[in-house]
Amino acid sequence: MTALRIGLNLTFLVADSGGSGSYARELIPALLGVEPGVRITGFVNADAPDAVARAPWAGEVDWVRFPIHPQRPGPLAPLVSMAVQWGALPALAARRRLDVVHGLANVVPPLHPRVATVVTVLDLIWLRHTTTMTRRATLGMRLAVPPSARTADRVIAISRAARDDLVRTLRLPPARVDVTHLGVRLDETVPPTPEMELRQSLGLGDAPFVLCVAQVRPHKNIGGLVEALARLADERTNLVVVGPHTGHEEELRARAARLGVDRRVHLPGWVSDPDLEGLYRAAACFALPSFEEGFGLPILEAMRRGTPVACSDASSLPEVAGDAAVLFDPHDPSSIAAALERLLGDDALRARLAQAGLARCRDFTWEATARATLQSYRRALAEPRAGRARTRA
Repeated sequence: MTALRIGLNLTFLVADSGGSGSYARELIPALLGVEPGVRITGFVNADAPDAVARAPWAGEVDWVRFPIHPQRPGPLAPLVSMAVQWGALPALAARRRLDVVHGLANVVPPLHPRVATVVTVLDLIWLRHTTTMTRRATLGMRLAVPPSARTADRVIAISRAARDDLVRTLRLPPARVDVTHLGVRLDETVPPTPEMELRQSLGLGDAPFVLCVAQVRPHKNIGGLVEALARLADERTNLVVVGPHTGHEEELRARAARLGVDRRVHLPGWVSDPDLEGLYRAAACFALPSFEEGFGLPILEAMRRGTPVACSDASSLPEVAGDAAVLFDPHDPSSIAAALERLLGDDALRARLAQAGLARCRDFTWEATARATLQSYRRALAEPRAGRARTRA
């Protein structure tokens, strides 16, 4: 099998790229591990985090840095960014004789006569939940994502639920959309911050706490989790939400105050890797109450640490959780509270779910993600759209 020459559109990568950043950082070494002869060119922006360049696998990637600054947006920034991604990137890909360009976060050039293209459309949440992004970012997505998806040779969805949404909403041919689940690293270990140190810094005392790791955005339904907290029988139980600070926090804090649980709701923002590791291990359970997710990677991150999980029965989350979590209706705070009560009050259930969660994680590996992604690349090369012929040098 001939080794592929792959270009990855990583121009979205910044220090706080969330799940899309994790996807990139895990997929690249997995591709290199599955097919050691593969050649990867990474197209990044001028603000790409130094951690990427320092990664153990970074020396195996040919980096191309574009002069765009996602974290310093001016009035022309979106136009410059799209000019780079839709103009300069395909020109460089052709010049470097790449076989395929893959946009890992929703965008590939719609005009690409000399290179195959694959785009991962992570989700369409921004179409339905318009406060998820700024108006400018949402407009950029509306302009870039539909043409990227409709003109790419292959489209990757990260769950079956996301695939069905793409097919239904963007009217994509089902046969052109591949489902490629994300993965989790079972061998990854970070020395955790001691539990007592975390409890002291967050003001948790010795009370049990529910952990949620999520962007603090309305569609993540943290408000429903706050409502559920107020319904719990044990009035000592706390809620810790790890995610970037946003304007939505004011609404959450006001709701918590109205319900009388403001002292039990903690929004520390992003925390260090050791602190996050310690929080996962110390939490009584993990909860993800989202109305909609493209995948739901935090569920697996909790499961691999042996933390019992409760999550929404909506979107992709049941697909990821399987039978290793307690499911609830995210639109009903009483349902969320009942699920949390089950976990908090049943030691045997928590132990069973901890074991089931670890087993569930073994079904989602980055190696499997890489193999499925390579299959998408080869399908794109084997069946070029609009009769475009491609030959290798």
